[in-house]
Amino acid sequence: MLSGCGASVKLDKLDSSAVILAFGDSLTYGTGAAPSESYPAVLERSIGRKVVNAGVPGEISAQGLERLPATLEEVQPKLLILCHGGNDFLQKLDEGRAAQNIRAMIRMARDKGIPVVLLATPKPGLPPSVPTFYGEIAKELKIPFEDGVIRTVVLDNRLKSDFVHPNAQGYAQIAAALQNVLKKSGAI
Repeated sequence: MLSGCGASVKLDKLDSSAVILAFGDSLTYGTGAAPSESYPAVLERSIGRKVVNAGVPGEISAQGLERLPATLEEVQPKLLILCHGGNDFLQKLDEGRAAQNIRAMIRMARDKGIPVVLLATPKPGLPPSVPTFYGEIAKELKIPFEDGVIRTVVLDNRLKSDFVHPNAQGYAQIAAALQNVLKKSGAI
């Protein structure tokens, strides 16, 4: 799979006052870096639109699915960037269930008229690998996704603060990859 597959899917252009919701776990929260260095904070500065960081360290996809309705209601985003599954893999939970939960989160947002960009998380291993379900979901639901950047960061010790979390440089690479997906999709 090529990194950024699915970026050819087109989204409506976000106006300058649009709010983007970055929803996920510690990778969204920015564990391993200062809050201003998380990928949502870096992305916000680089695209000139508000990006709300709704990352919860340690959260599995089932918990994210429970939390998402209230977060969507509170934030009222014009776009959702979804990054979930990593803790499911670390805890060796059922991969099929993670896929179902991610699919349900995407459908929930889309049912509210909120487009989604999917950010894939690799499974631990030598080397880490991105589960195929991310690409399958993106193709099935016709959403843009980024499948390679987190794996690339995790494979480079210079971009990590610990075994699984990026440092400021790593989060900046994730933000740049997402900015590229948003540009290619026409969102910005």
